[in-house]
Amino acid sequence: MESFLEIIVSVRSALNEHVVFAVGFLLFVGYFFGKVAQRLKLPVISGYILAGLILGESVTSIIDKEMTGTLHIVTEVALGIVALTIGGEFGLTKVGRLGKGILFMTIGEIFGALIIVTFAMWLFSWPLKYAVLFGSIAGATAPAATIVIIQELKARGEFVDLIYGVVALDDAFCVLVFSATFALFGVSLGQKVSIVGAVSGAIWEIGLSLIVGVIGGLILHLLTFRRASENEMLVLSLATVFLVNAVSVSLGVSLLLANMMTGATIANLSNKSNRVMQSIGRITPPVYAAFFIIAGTELDLGLDGGLTTLLYAILYFVARGIGEYSGFFLGAMVSGLSKKVQKYIGLCSLPQAGVAIGLAMFLQTSPVTASAPPEVKVAFTQMANIILFSVLINELIGPPISKYGIIKGAEL
Repeated sequence: MESFLEIIVSVRSALNEHVVFAVGFLLFVGYFFGKVAQRLKLPVISGYILAGLILGESVTSIIDKEMTGTLHIVTEVALGIVALTIGGEFGLTKVGRLGKGILFMTIGEIFGALIIVTFAMWLFSWPLKYAVLFGSIAGATAPAATIVIIQELKARGEFVDLIYGVVALDDAFCVLVFSATFALFGVSLGQKVSIVGAVSGAIWEIGLSLIVGVIGGLILHLLTFRRASENEMLVLSLATVFLVNAVSVSLGVSLLLANMMTGATIANLSNKSNRVMQSIGRITPPVYAAFFIIAGTELDLGLDGGLTTLLYAILYFVARGIGEYSGFFLGAMVSGLSKKVQKYIGLCSLPQAGVAIGLAMFLQTSPVTASAPPEVKVAFTQMANIILFSVLINELIGPPISKYGIIKGAEL
């Protein structure tokens, strides 16, 4: 028995001393939990998060806090790839082609969720600067779940076209709103800053992020506009993400906004933008899997007994649902879309996963957080926990509600 325990202790020590060993172990365990989730008809992301939760300090402590901090490099790379991919969908020609209905509904649901969630979290004791950050994350959706349901039902028609259009814009708008909000409130966290100082600091950070992104996009475009192979595009795209991340962190600006601008620059300059995005997409499955598992290890059930976090997650889920639905309804009504669209399209936006988790993790990995007072770091940890718990709730409840909305609104 003692020898077996010694083996377990040795493995645990090795995991927390060697980053590569830890990542490999996380991927193996996450893979099996993902398979179990699929067998239970749950999204694979839920399995990844639960795997991380069990391996983290809240349950088994196999992966300790120090190693979780070391693994933030994986989180930053994943966030960069997510943002680059989102930016790649932000071509001006494509946005113009989508039409005012999609634009109004996207703006409506982003700001509907922002207003309702901010008010709800502020009403239940969260300071306004944190409540607004909750609200800015609330607009993110999980299009994959909705798209799978559409394909499963073989749905078609205007309703489905509108859903696809909103999906193309939603996450890009959400990252923009979050980046602006974080830039505005981030400079004042833990210290007294005048309104003029906060606004000027936000404008400086956003502007510098956009400049870094444009330069990254121009470099990537110049290196790939000739006949670059798929492998060359992958190498250059990944190198660009790493460099944009490094420059953004060094300058203390948003790596999310910078990478998204890199993707948007490529989308608007290059006729090979799809090939660039497809090439980098080849390495995303293991990177995203590691990202979600690491996010699970960040869940801290001991922070407040878990019950308060769970209650806040439920509050966030309900407030977000009301905000999303109201925003879609108003956007569709202003655009003169049909009653069926007004009534049901808001139900199709409830799933929330990858981008929301990414934004929550950004709160913990941002350079601003590294230099923030302890109380700010604790608040960001609790916020990340609430978002992660709400994602688990959304992944269970969101898809059935979306399916109902598609059945009622689309042509089957």
